[in-house]
Amino acid sequence: MTIKTIGVVGAGTMGAGIAQVAAVAGYDVIMRDITEEFVNRGKTVIRKNLDRSVKKEKMTREQADAVLARIKGTTALEDLAPCDFVIEAVIEKMDLKKDVYRQLDQICKPEAYFASNTSGLSVTEMAAVTTRPNKFIGMHFFNPVPVMKLVELIRAAETDDDTVEVTKELVQKMGKEYIMVNEAPLFAVNRILVPMLNEAMFVLMEGVATAEDIDKGMQLGANHPIGPLALSDLIGLDTLLMVCETLYMETGDSKYRPCPLLRKLVRAGHLGRKTGRGFYNYS
Repeated sequence: MTIKTIGVVGAGTMGAGIAQVAAVAGYDVIMRDITEEFVNRGKTVIRKNLDRSVKKEKMTREQADAVLARIKGTTALEDLAPCDFVIEAVIEKMDLKKDVYRQLDQICKPEAYFASNTSGLSVTEMAAVTTRPNKFIGMHFFNPVPVMKLVELIRAAETDDDTVEVTKELVQKMGKEYIMVNEAPLFAVNRILVPMLNEAMFVLMEGVATAEDIDKGMQLGANHPIGPLALSDLIGLDTLLMVCETLYMETGDSKYRPCPLLRKLVRAGHLGRKTGRGFYNYS
């Protein structure tokens, strides 16, 4: 089946980014969120990104307008019925994702493919609530989607070869590169990255070094573009805690237990850049 129309469920940071790269690649996109406000916010983000590209002469105004024209916003999940491929980018709550897929399974044509942009939840568990677990795959984009080149493709228990090949082609048309991952907690990138961020928090909590020196050490000593604590603030400490807990719960391995300092900051409402304070003060 030729992929012509892509559905994106969620118009937040990730959803809007995915909708943008799909539309830039020439696909018709139907982007859905639960309120008009969320849909419009997503469209505004896309418009600003495209305006920036026009300003930098990476595309013409006509091309930018054509990209915007290919994106249709909606609050009705039923509007995704004509989609050939649906990418879900709702918040990282398994029950919510499964509920979305139960509905999509009824709405979408039987030959449509489903992909989840989850950063670490079980794709197999989501696929199991549909009648098409063989046409289900993990498609983990990285933030910011228009800039970051990587997409992790996660093969779930029943993902078939056809679904893998179709998704690989889709990723390449979007101008991205992929790595193949067999489903495991947090997949490959976050499985390595998250414990490193968590360990940096233990180093801070134990008074081994200051936040500034931990970050400077990893930037200058390991050639990281951003230090682990600054990156944690950028990701959002609440999101990071949720991801840490998923890894700990799924593996039962004590080496993955979330740092108590992370939990304390989240309880205090200091979630990083989005609240103006985390390991650093941004206010």
